[in-house]
Amino acid sequence: MDKALLDAFRATDYLVCIDDVEWAGIRIDQPLPASLQALVGVRSWGFITAWNARAQATRTPAGNLAAQRELLTALRAWPGAVIHPAIGIGRTGWSEPSLFVVGPDIATLDTLARQHEQLAYVHGHANSTARLRLLE
Repeated sequence: MDKALLDAFRATDYLVCIDDVEWAGIRIDQPLPASLQALVGVRSWGFITAWNARAQATRTPAGNLAAQRELLTALRAWPGAVIHPAIGIGRTGWSEPSLFVVGPDIATLDTLARQHEQLAYVHGHANSTARLRLLE
């Protein structure tokens, strides 16, 4: 992964929809906000998408939606998973619909991210620091 793409991942605002009116932001290398810590408790969590495989905006909107539905279906199959809508917003104006999921471990998230040709995702455990997980 080149430096520009890595910098873009690190500069992204990772926003999680907690309820109808409240959103919380995740920043890489910082702890989760209190509102997300309350959702996570002592479990693992991930911020993941199936949008724009390999960080390339070459897939059609319909293709991105289909991939995202597949990811959501797979996450719903995880026993006890808690899933919230989310979005990643880049500094240059791009955005990707995403999912914030509580429950699945890194091995599961790695598998799902690779299946959807993602280069990285954000993850953590309990109230630990949010980490960028590179898959390339």
